[in-house]
Amino acid sequence: MGNLPFFLETMRGISQFCNQKQYFTTLITGASTDEILQCMRQMIKEERLDGIILLYSSRQDPIVDYLYGEGIQFVIIGKADKYIQDTIYIDNDNIQAARDATSYLISLGHERIAYLGCDSARIFSADRKSGYILALAEQNIPFRPEYYIEIPFIPYEDPEEIKKTLSMKERPTAFIANDDIHALVLAHTASQMNLRIPEDLSIVSFNNSIAARLTSPPLTSIDINSRQLGIEAASQIINHIEDPSLLPTKIIVPHHLVERKSCAAPAKSR
Repeated sequence: MGNLPFFLETMRGISQFCNQKQYFTTLITGASTDEILQCMRQMIKEERLDGIILLYSSRQDPIVDYLYGEGIQFVIIGKADKYIQDTIYIDNDNIQAARDATSYLISLGHERIAYLGCDSARIFSADRKSGYILALAEQNIPFRPEYYIEIPFIPYEDPEEIKKTLSMKERPTAFIANDDIHALVLAHTASQMNLRIPEDLSIVSFNNSIAARLTSPPLTSIDINSRQLGIEAASQIINHIEDPSLLPTKIIVPHHLVERKSCAAPAKSR
């Protein structure tokens, strides 16, 4: 799972805050939406659930429909797709974050900038794509659909989509990767094709996980403050459990770019 480091760090923030407030936490997982819904229904029936934190946001999510319909208190980490006025959510400004990543690469002299995303059904991924396109447009750089790749799941072998893009006659000189794990896959594929980072290909990723710091070269990454997202989500769910009359809260957690060694000016500019 590409976003595993994000989930782990976010859950760390949730557990930290809930433990301080003496609230018990449990993790609900399942192989399908139906499995998760079945588990939720059972916990609600047994009165073992006061509130839910969803670690993701997707379009047309039946779990959100169920929780809203049953009047169960819930918080979304991400942007709400529906019931927006009635939903508590904690998010980053993902449009601006991707805009910042793209603008950073443009400031180094890159124009052939590609994007490696996960799944546009995930709202944060769609927002980052929008920010990437917006930053290109601001500098009169055309968006090239062939430079945009989506890989929903991390494959065991180097993805053909990345190989194809890196084999283009006008291949990208820089990539923005949806998260640090996607960036590692990209870097490995580039290495297998004898492309050096950052000399031949610059990479900016998201999440600023330990993977970004320990890879060689270390990744320039957008820190979205994953643990703070979890802390804020836990704080809001507890506040609204203890006082249901509170209005739904919307909180934007700031991000910042951490510069490391995975980016440089394109070869022609050096």
